[in-house]
Amino acid sequence: MFLGLDIGTSAIKAVLVDDAQTVIATAETPLAISRPQPGFSEQSPEEWWEATLASIDRLKAENPQALAAVRGVGLSGQMHGAVLLDKNGDVLRPAILWNDGRASAECRELEERFPDLHAVAGNLAFPGFTAPKLLWVRKHEPDIFARTAKVLLPKAYVGYRLTGEMVEEMSDASGTLWLDVGKRDWSDAALAATYMDRSFMPRLVEGSAAAGKITSDLAARWGMATPPVLAGGAGDNAAGAIGLGAIHANDAFVSLGTSGVLWATTDRYAPNPRSSVHAFCHAIPATWHQMGVILSAASALGWWSGATKVAPGELLAPLGEAPDAPSRSIFLPYLSGERTPHNDTAIRAAFIGLDHDASREAMTQAVLEGVAFAFKDCLDALAAAGTKLTEADVIGGGSRSRFWIAVLASVLGLPLHRVEDGERGGAFGAARLARMAATGESPAAICLPPRRIETIAPDPILQAAYAERHALYRALYPALKGVTP
Repeated sequence: MFLGLDIGTSAIKAVLVDDAQTVIATAETPLAISRPQPGFSEQSPEEWWEATLASIDRLKAENPQALAAVRGVGLSGQMHGAVLLDKNGDVLRPAILWNDGRASAECRELEERFPDLHAVAGNLAFPGFTAPKLLWVRKHEPDIFARTAKVLLPKAYVGYRLTGEMVEEMSDASGTLWLDVGKRDWSDAALAATYMDRSFMPRLVEGSAAAGKITSDLAARWGMATPPVLAGGAGDNAAGAIGLGAIHANDAFVSLGTSGVLWATTDRYAPNPRSSVHAFCHAIPATWHQMGVILSAASALGWWSGATKVAPGELLAPLGEAPDAPSRSIFLPYLSGERTPHNDTAIRAAFIGLDHDASREAMTQAVLEGVAFAFKDCLDALAAAGTKLTEADVIGGGSRSRFWIAVLASVLGLPLHRVEDGERGGAFGAARLARMAATGESPAAICLPPRRIETIAPDPILQAAYAERHALYRALYPALKGVTP
């Protein structure tokens, strides 16, 4: 039996997976986000920990024998968040999250201080990444920076509470800008550019390797006779890839989660920062990946649901299973700024082309299409980075909507595959990593792809219509940028 934990932005999810790779139980505890100022996004690490305990305690209450038989625990986590600890291991301030945009000026400072950053880290300095956040803290909260002894990412903090050890793995570390992504090791020069050194960093392991053991007190709490091993784990997208079996070059998927990801596995380090594509390590050895990332995907539908006070399912139901034509309106989904391809934290969302006939259904369709157009920007950026995709799986909460996948297929011009258990996501991948760490089995033996339950091909007529709409969408970005307050 293996336990996967996903330290997400909106919830902590736990899954129990048996030796046949069947999910036998799940538990989830919601989380809240604090936005103390516009563009800021924070969470309390203690709330992650309490929610982790609550989720595992629920599994124990409902499946005590299965939980007691767990041999390995794996972690998936929201990336880039900065957890600052003092010399005693105590949290100094709320964690600054991946979708926080406060550190734009510090990105420019970092690139000036370390001109080789793009070649070493494989990425532009985005405000959401971890290193610029530390420059911001040094500038705006110098007392906190002076007391900082260790910087952990969200899942590494939960791992520390589970084991007492501070350990990070390659995929999540790639999103800090402190990792030499090609060498899979901390970069002394990148750390020095943020007035830090290796002493601030946790120990590095591969995601499928052992990172420690659950403490005896926690093992006893959950009825485990032998404390299980904790795997290095993975950043949320890499964990999703492990769960999908996307471990071979050219494996690809679209993730319709809170944020959106267009993923391509690579067998080499292939950076191209100018296109705002991420080049990161995968969670298994000698493997990397490229990603185009948009900051609002399913969360755009969630925002629209909140604004209309209509549940997402009710918004989607009238749309049917596939569009007849594009919406007459266009939605630009920049609710939290945008990453690929614009690297713009200040840009904000907008509806364009509304008239007296604009219905709720038409605006809902425009929201879904706007997210799809943002993914098309990512596809074009991947192509500019040398990666040409021919098909992709679809995962995440948005994968429940066949209509949305049909829109995506025609916008991207790719056949898209709905897969069995497409929403199990990072926690399932974390459980697979836990198994590899506990048993020594190979990724190829464990990371098998799920069954594809439907392939949705592009509609040639819609594809042509959407190509025209996407061109208009792209033309609207600079105009919107010029008027954003």
